[in-house]
Amino acid sequence: MKNETQKSGLENLYGIRDKRNHYHPHKKVGYPPVFIWPVKPLSALAWIVSIPGYFLPWNLFYMATGLIAWYLFSPQLEDYTYITLNLLIIVYARNSILVMIYYGLFHLRLFLQKTQGIAFKFNPRWPDMKSKIFLFGNQTYDNIFLTFISGVSIWTLFEVFILSLAANGYLNLVSPTVQPIYFGAMIFLIHLWRDLHFYLIHRLIHWPPLYKIAHYVHHKNTNPGPWSGLAMHPVEHLMYFSCALLFILLPFHPAFVVLTLVHAGLSPAPGHAGFERLVASKEKVGFDLDSYAHYLHHKYFECNYADGILPLDRWFGTFHDGSKTSHKKMQERFRRKRFIK
Repeated sequence: MKNETQKSGLENLYGIRDKRNHYHPHKKVGYPPVFIWPVKPLSALAWIVSIPGYFLPWNLFYMATGLIAWYLFSPQLEDYTYITLNLLIIVYARNSILVMIYYGLFHLRLFLQKTQGIAFKFNPRWPDMKSKIFLFGNQTYDNIFLTFISGVSIWTLFEVFILSLAANGYLNLVSPTVQPIYFGAMIFLIHLWRDLHFYLIHRLIHWPPLYKIAHYVHHKNTNPGPWSGLAMHPVEHLMYFSCALLFILLPFHPAFVVLTLVHAGLSPAPGHAGFERLVASKEKVGFDLDSYAHYLHHKYFECNYADGILPLDRWFGTFHDGSKTSHKKMQERFRRKRFIK
């Protein structure tokens, strides 16, 4: 297994492996210079337009995919007036194709072709293929089943329900030509809303009763792969995709709903890839997958509930940056919690 690690001579430049052959990046988890005091407006602006930054490499992709999905691959708004089986099939098929291509490419490259071996893979083991805790005894099959049967179905139902309300005149719609500033600002801010919503529902489903009912299904993936991203219990899917309900309260354009759900549906793939980086060649690393923070959450369960640019874990004392200092703080928090109980 150790030989696999050397397929990329770059790994040692970015991290080390411990005695169990688990990979630890030199780079610690951090937040951009936006929500800090004293404020640093120039640094914040530079981050927004830099690579990596607010838009690249991920956010612009989800924005573009969401807009293309609405304008080119969705029924017209009036078609949502009546919820028909044909409408549900069309929207479900579009969402399924997006998931199949996006998640499938990560899985194909990293787990089927194993293009880079275990270089930059946090856990050196591959997903369980014989385990009683997963449906069909196989982690990947379990994850794919939950993704399409529950995840994409509930994603589709949220979209059709909200756009049906809009098509029937129950919600306030805006036009990109009449209200261009509002349209652009909302597109820009969807990522921030997703960060906040994800943190809130993530803390909620770690409440023991909800964890036992639903969230434990997702946390069976202690060694996640791309398909683990949407591998959730239907109750958790309902809470997760409820981010789109914001537009019942605010004036919106149908593209906002589709973009928000596309962001929620696709963004878990790189975050659960189980690798820190993609390797482009033996001499060149492709890019950071921004997955370390969430990998630590799957490893330790009670840290890094947020998964974006809002420093909510730092503010609420649940932040783990991957360092020994953060680990000691987390263990001390666990000890205090057990003492109180």
